[in-house]
Parts: sequence; C-alpha cells; structure tokens
Amino acid sequence: MNINLVGINYSTAPLAIREKAAIGTGEVENALNLLGSLTPHGVIISTCNRTEVFTISTDNENETANGLKFLKNCLNVSDDVLHQHIYTLERSAAVEHLFRMASGLDSMIIGEYEILGQVKQALEAAEKVRMVDLPLRHIFQSAIRTGRRAREETGISKNALSVSSVAVDLAAKAVGNLKNSKMLVIGAGEAGRLVAKAARDRGISQIVVASRTQERASSLTSVLGGTAISLDDAAQEMHNCNIVVTCANAPHSLLTVSQLKAIKQSRSRLPLVIIDIAVPRNVEPEVAQLEGVFLYNIDDLYSINKKNRRQRESEIKKTESIIAEEMAKFAVWWRNHKIRPLVRAMMSKAERIRYSQMERTMKKMPSLSDEDRYRLEKMTRAIITRILKDPINIIKTNGLTDDNFTETLKELFQLSEVDK
Repeated sequence: MNINLVGINYSTAPLAIREKAAIGTGEVENALNLLGSLTPHGVIISTCNRTEVFTISTDNENETANGLKFLKNCLNVSDDVLHQHIYTLERSAAVEHLFRMASGLDSMIIGEYEILGQVKQALEAAEKVRMVDLPLRHIFQSAIRTGRRAREETGISKNALSVSSVAVDLAAKAVGNLKNSKMLVIGAGEAGRLVAKAARDRGISQIVVASRTQERASSLTSVLGGTAISLDDAAQEMHNCNIVVTCANAPHSLLTVSQLKAIKQSRSRLPLVIIDIAVPRNVEPEVAQLEGVFLYNIDDLYSINKKNRRQRESEIKKTESIIAEEMAKFAVWWRNHKIRPLVRAMMSKAERIRYSQMERTMKKMPSLSDEDRYRLEKMTRAIITRILKDPINIIKTNGLTDDNFTETLKELFQLSEVDK
C-alpha cells in the first residue's frame, strides 16, 4: 500500500496552466466524484498556487496514471504539455511534501496561514463523499498536526504575509501614498476579507467591497468598515478608484478589455492599478495593454516571496526539524499499519490450528475437568504466542520495506489470504 501524489504548482506551471486546473469551492464535489470514477480513495487540494491529487493504492503505476488522467481531464491539454508541468511523488516523499505544505514551507508566501485551513477543508470534502480510508485520513491528520505545531512552536507564521497582504503591498508600491487612495475589492470571500483588512491596516480610508450579493459584501464591511456594493455596480465604482483587487471565485473574466476601455475614457489620465489574485483570473490578461492601466496577477507576487524567505530562514530550519519528527512518528504508524494484516493472518492461522488440535485431543480425553480444560487452553495459547513472538518482532523490525519480504513470509507460513 502506498501514497501517490500528482500535481502542478506555482513553481512548475504558469498561471495560464494552473487556472485551467483550479477547482472552485462549488466544484469540489463534482471533481471528487470524477476522481472517484478512477480510484476509490483520494483527496484533492486546489488553491491559487496548486492543484494536487493524493491517492492510496497497492499499485503505484496505476494510481499515478489515474492521477495523471484526472489532471489531464481538468487541464484539457496534450500529454506533452501535461508532462512539462506536472510532478509525481510516491511513498514518504509524497507524505513529506504534504507535511511541508501544511507547515507553510511549500507556499509562494512562506509561512502563510491559509494553506493549513485549505488542507483541512480538502480532507473534509473528501470525507463527505466517502473517498477517505484510514491511511489517507491518518496522513492528512498528521499533516494538519504538523502544520499546527510549526505555527505554535516556531515563528514561521509570526507576522506572516499572505497573498492578500502582499497584494496590498504591491498596490502601495505602485501608487505610493495609500492614505489618499480608494480601493475596490471584488470578492467578499476569505481572500476578500484579508485584502480589506490589510488595506485598512495600511491606512487606506476608502474601501469598497463588491460581491455577487450586496448582503455578503455588507457582512464583510460591517466588521472591517468600508462601503458594500453589488458586483453589478463594480464597473461604475471603478471610475473613482486608484486600486482594484480582484479575488472572486468565478469561472470567467469579470473585467474585460472593452469594460476597461470605457472606464478609462472617463478617468482622464488617472492611472489605475489592478491586482488580480484570483485563480482562474478575474481580469482578461489583455487589459495590461491599455494605457494607464497597470495589471498584476498572482505570479507577480513571487519576487516578494524571495525576500520573505530570506527573512524566515532560521524559522524554516526549526519547522523542518518538526517535520522530521512528525515524519518519524508517521513512519512508525505506517509500518505498523502495513504489517497488521500479515500479523493478523499469521495469528489467525495459528489459532485455527491450535483450536482444531485441541478439539481432537479433548474428544480423546472426555474425563478432563473444566479446570484441566482451561489450563490446556491457556497453555496452548501461550505456546502459540511464544512461537510467533520472534517472527512478529522480525516483521516489525523489517517494516515490510519490500514486497519480496512479504511474499516470502506468506509462502513460508502458507498464508493464502492477507488483507490489503
């Protein structure tokens, strides 16, 4: 039994590829059902920076192929393009990758908080459609525990940046003085909340939040301040804004070239900074060609992450020590889980033989008292336990690191059926 991972992320695939594989909140169940048609157990993690598929199998090659097939279906690209951007990991490498991700070490913004919640949500979504077995559940729960420890025991997330806060920093760099700026935030989800909070903390006094429903925008502004509008009114509001940050969960572009051309005509020479941190993107890429419009997307934040990584180098090392500890704990659990079926089969066969021989003996000794029968039962059980003690300890020490060892034991003890 092995853990398999197939995925793409910000370091292996450009935004134009990643956004094709992005799975929105409302699409997760359908995506899991599609994965379920290929494999019985799996979890999908899809964020602005990655789409990854974790599966459990007894056949690495087939499971990796299933993960590839799923991603290819999402991306709708040729095999050549797919293999240029995907990565595959198996066994402990896949587990360590998940632990690093949950700890914030594999994110574009080192130490960011959001990924830990996203890992937890991915597990819950897969649990909901019954795609999670015991090993997969334990792997993800261990990753979540590792991520929590990293944040509690190190400074990896102390004053941590987020994609949303970096977007506001980028806006500040583009327009200069934020205090005299007006920001429009399109999207009232978690990313929108973080953008609005970061903007308020940086001193932007005029914040407008647009959402598909004005009630959702109002819920956000009632806590953080600002003005709430419906998404239909966003274009009109852009006539008076310096900065627009888009982070809505939408399958199509919300801001088009034609819309921005019309808006620019009424803005004279006033520049407009648009930061699109949504995946898929909310803004047509061609908008960047318009005069006076400065468009940034989530990949433009990568250079800021390099500075953030340097600042957190010592905390990264501490976090890696925690990951190593958790990997050691997981290795013990995984080894014991793997040997359990084999040990159970050995004990079961031994007990069947013991019971059969006891029954034959008891028929030949009808005069035995109940106490004598009990003593014989106890003695024969003890013999079985003593005989199997050393073989079981050898199995635990070996850890079933190779399938040949398993097959040898099955042949040696003539175990016809061992649970997978």
